[in-house]
Amino acid sequence: MRNRQRPGLLRTVARTAVIGATATAASKTVSNAMDQSAIRAQQEQAATLQAQAEMEQMKMQLATLQSTQMQTAQAAQVAQAIPAPTPQSDLLAQLTQLAQLKEAGALSEEEFQLAKAKLLN
Repeated sequence: MRNRQRPGLLRTVARTAVIGATATAASKTVSNAMDQSAIRAQQEQAATLQAQAEMEQMKMQLATLQSTQMQTAQAAQVAQAIPAPTPQSDLLAQLTQLAQLKEAGALSEEEFQLAKAKLLN
């Protein structure tokens, strides 16, 4: 007769197999959870880096736009500060130049009068 107080070999092997399978399943579950957590962390880090890069790019675009606007404003101020030559001031300058040429002896009285009449007409 067999001794019933000790578990049989087959029962011990079956119990060990069940325990091993349970441990393996638990280990895989923990490992998968850790892998998923690591993947999520990497994705979050990549998203953060991309957001930072986009922010830097926007800052550079903003600085370029502000610089362009400032240059445009300065050019407008310079354009307002320099009066456009009027036809009268241009005519006056030409008449003054003719008078200087006459005084220097480069134009005769007749040439001066002809040039002056041409300008005034």
